[in-house]
Amino acid sequence: MKVARAIAEMLKREGVEFIIGYPVNPIIEACAEADIRTIIVRQERIGLHMADAVSRSTCGEKIGVFAMQHGPGSENAFGGVAQAYGDSVPLVVLPAGYPRARTNVDPNFSSLLNYQHVTKWCEQVTVPEAAADAIRRAFTQARNGRPRPVLVEFPTDVLAADFPGELTYRPVPRTRSAPDPLAVREVARVLIDAERPLIYAGQGVHYARAWAGLRELAELLEAPVTTSLQGKSAFPENHPLSLGSGGRSYSKQLHHFLQQADVIFGIGCSFSVTTYGLSMPTGKVYIQATLDPLDLNKDVPVEYALIGDAALTLDALLAEVRARLGRPRGRQAEVVREIEAKKAEWMSEWTPRLTADEKPLSPYRVLWDLLHTVDRANTIVTHDAGSPRDQISPFWETVAPMTYLGWGKTTQLGYGLGLAMGAKLAHPDKLCVNVWGDAAIGFTGMDFETAARERIPILSVLLNNFSMAIELKVMPVSTEKYRSTDISGNYADLARSLGCYGERVADVGEIVPAIKRGIEQTEQGHPVLLEFITSKEVAISTYA
Repeated sequence: MKVARAIAEMLKREGVEFIIGYPVNPIIEACAEADIRTIIVRQERIGLHMADAVSRSTCGEKIGVFAMQHGPGSENAFGGVAQAYGDSVPLVVLPAGYPRARTNVDPNFSSLLNYQHVTKWCEQVTVPEAAADAIRRAFTQARNGRPRPVLVEFPTDVLAADFPGELTYRPVPRTRSAPDPLAVREVARVLIDAERPLIYAGQGVHYARAWAGLRELAELLEAPVTTSLQGKSAFPENHPLSLGSGGRSYSKQLHHFLQQADVIFGIGCSFSVTTYGLSMPTGKVYIQATLDPLDLNKDVPVEYALIGDAALTLDALLAEVRARLGRPRGRQAEVVREIEAKKAEWMSEWTPRLTADEKPLSPYRVLWDLLHTVDRANTIVTHDAGSPRDQISPFWETVAPMTYLGWGKTTQLGYGLGLAMGAKLAHPDKLCVNVWGDAAIGFTGMDFETAARERIPILSVLLNNFSMAIELKVMPVSTEKYRSTDISGNYADLARSLGCYGERVADVGEIVPAIKRGIEQTEQGHPVLLEFITSKEVAISTYA
């Protein structure tokens, strides 16, 4: 048995159902021989985005695996790995390497040397005897601790060598850690004593599947809840205590409660300061519960900290709060009235855009009609960078966990397409939707052919305003959005030419019927691109 074939068997024992890649890498061919589904993409970055969604949408229970060739394949893949690193997504990346006689010799690209700053674990296998140990280390790092990409580089001559001895590989365990009980008691006291506590939930709640504990704590403390973009859907946004998610755009009620809070409890979050994330106000008492101690005091000064798995942390906190408090104090009705009042003000400002009857179409109207047409509990939706993210995130009301793949710490255009395809691979019974713009499709649109060829029936919603956008400071006082260049194209025609279902929509009355037709096409197994001709909308919901 060759090393490549042994690796395929190890992946199978780790529960890998499909490997995504771009040839040539002997691991890909070996996986096909081992009855692991191989999915070939048109470019490395989109394949990594797909593997990213496999891990993310299953809360790390399935680990996305990507393989690529040495040299240019490894070079092209860098952005996809960096994106997963920034958003804390576990991946196993298996690049081929140059033969050992040329490994690490300039100018040959070395994944070992170049990927160390965008991976959690990075190594190079130089002898066949080390292959099993390297794969074991990779999956151990991917499944445990802070989720982030890991990479193992195999020189091509190692992959072609004979695997020594018998393969005794067994899958690695997944472990969890709990916070210090004394720190839990102190945090429980602070939360109970708070007059206006607010809970900020991050992606760690998803990875720990801690949704029930989050809801129970919020109801016990009668505290409003918001989430990061990555944490969106961790708390049902139709719950009376929900403030929605926070990113570059957010609701009026979120802004109000964020400013009025005296204690902010971050659970499963890094409190990272980014251009696209929610800015945390000063003058508050911050509690941070996170899996990674490197996040503590990184960007936001915290007075209290808990290190551990979000589910175990919430379980411990709930026990302490119940022991001290017993039951809710009867403040929820007042808190809910305050939320509803601010939400009513917010919606009165935005309803004209969300229900606009105009031509070109308002992108907000398209998203509003999409929201009210799909079965949200059985739909996974994601956005792309820029305007699609800022337009959809505050208004898309999630009702079930892991029905929204939010992101934004780094913002590669075209990321949403791969996420939707990966989510559909992991959840074939759900409608998987990506919302993007005409700038994003220019980056990754040719991989719509991958959806057709590999039979991945996603619903892709394209907001085409015939322009790309940038933001420039106009001195001395104003900030305006300028269009960097005008672009054109009929993307519905492009989708049809690639073997998919495509439809172009320009009239308000056709938005909902087109969405329904698109859903029907996905149910018949066809990838769908709905191209909506929209206005050059510049307004987003923000109260900074």
